[in-house]
Amino acid sequence: MSDAFKAADKIRISDTPEEREFELRAHIGAIWSGGRLFIGMYTFLLASLVFSYFYLRSSNNGILWRPNHVTAPTAYGWTIYTLTLLAASMAIFGQARLRRGNVSEWQAAIWVGVVAALFALFMQIWEFTAVPFYPGSSGYASTFIGYSVMNILTIFIVAYWLETTVARSHWLVKEFRGVEIQFSKHPSAQSFRANVASMTYFMGFVALSSTLLFAMFYLL
Repeated sequence: MSDAFKAADKIRISDTPEEREFELRAHIGAIWSGGRLFIGMYTFLLASLVFSYFYLRSSNNGILWRPNHVTAPTAYGWTIYTLTLLAASMAIFGQARLRRGNVSEWQAAIWVGVVAALFALFMQIWEFTAVPFYPGSSGYASTFIGYSVMNILTIFIVAYWLETTVARSHWLVKEFRGVEIQFSKHPSAQSFRANVASMTYFMGFVALSSTLLFAMFYLL
């Protein structure tokens, strides 16, 4: 037996239930902390946009903040905002159903959220063809382009997180063969539920931040 196999055998021998439980708690804690840290970092990114918006609006150098009160297409804005809220709402609603033991309803809600996010992503990209200004034509135009790029990133993250989580749930249902993943103590099930909780928390953040940014660029 080679040294590598001997070392691997020693690792298996020392892999006690207490160590596995500790590693599982650390893993779930990392998901919990990572999700909140990600929201914190994302908040700083959006804060830079909000600061730029209000700074340029308040200074209004050369009366070039918003010449002729130009604005982005409101119909696009309402559509993107509504679809984004729908995706976030489906994640929040789905988690409530999952906690009650309705995995299939959670999966259906998340798939609706995925479709809504993909449509929102398409509309946000397509909106570039309909804006009535050039990126550097005014302060509003510059900050709006920055907002649009950030929103594309946000919606992409929403769609990706929703899709990968619901795909994982389908795999777990097949793997456990009838065992309810929402109540299972299996490490994969606990990790899955922690990921769902972090995802839903982020979706709530997206709903709030989207409301603020929508009001800034389409209503004010």
